[in-house]
Amino acid sequence: QLQLVESGGGLVQPGGSLRLSCAASGFTLDYYAIGWFRQAPGKDLEGVLCISSTGGPTNYADSVKGRFTISRDNAKNTVYLQMNSLKPEDTAVYYCRLAFGSSCKSSFASWGQGTQVTVSS
Repeated sequence: QLQLVESGGGLVQPGGSLRLSCAASGFTLDYYAIGWFRQAPGKDLEGVLCISSTGGPTNYADSVKGRFTISRDNAKNTVYLQMNSLKPEDTAVYYCRLAFGSSCKSSFASWGQGTQVTVSS
């Protein structure tokens, strides 16, 4: 069964950090770009960061520059989103999505249940 599963969300105080994981099973991520997206209550889906198959990052959201980084470990078939200096406005459900190609310019498949991130004191 092909799966892409997000994990690592939770409740964190402003200024805190979380690392989200996007783990694939049933197929290899090696040849695909992976994007992280988020959707806050009442808002549209927003692209956050993407990583190409060769590890090159693309930032979609100015609001996370300098705070969020994306990485991949092909040996673990997993992509990570490291989120530092979290703000209440980062509260959202975070989704990882598989690109239809190796580049972050590719379109993305809708997949996974997402993981909730709540930033609150």
